[in-house]
Amino acid sequence: MDYVMRSVRAEEWPLARQLRLDALQDPAAPVAFLDSYEAAVARPDAFWQDRTAAAAEEGGDVRQFVAESPEGEWVGTVTVLIERPEDDVRFGLPAEVNQGHLVGVFVRPEVRGAGVTDALFQVAVDWAWSLSAPRLERVRLYVHENNPRAAAFYRRFGFVPSGQQMPVPGSGSGPGERRDWELEYVIERG
Repeated sequence: MDYVMRSVRAEEWPLARQLRLDALQDPAAPVAFLDSYEAAVARPDAFWQDRTAAAAEEGGDVRQFVAESPEGEWVGTVTVLIERPEDDVRFGLPAEVNQGHLVGVFVRPEVRGAGVTDALFQVAVDWAWSLSAPRLERVRLYVHENNPRAAAFYRRFGFVPSGQQMPVPGSGSGPGERRDWELEYVIERG
């Protein structure tokens, strides 16, 4: 595989923005992301600049990794959020231990099955385990109950269902509407 896995750089915000917009147009987006293309495309450049700068900052609580083709095209991404028990909850259940939380997973359809997703996850999880302050005890992610392809990949990579679940924000909010669930998967530090 000739793809390079690396952290984003702050000045690459236009590429980060475009990859996110592409991800939100993927057919799996409704069960993969808690965001919409319409909302994302309307955000100002300053939002994308701040988001990318935070994900590139050494020593920060967020790190975004991308898969880059030999031609320089970004073909995938995953972001790691650092969560501590004392932190405000960004998404999901409160952290009981210091942990990484993988979010924003996307790999372009034309490279799926080529090892890119495995390589992205490996660099993200390795980075999480490499931290000493805070030392992370586990890495988690959430997967929509109606996203079996993603769930199968997560299990194959080594994540296991924790048994925790949370309702998808906004689902089942009206009379007679079905509530959708996000299922938590984890890898514990060995």
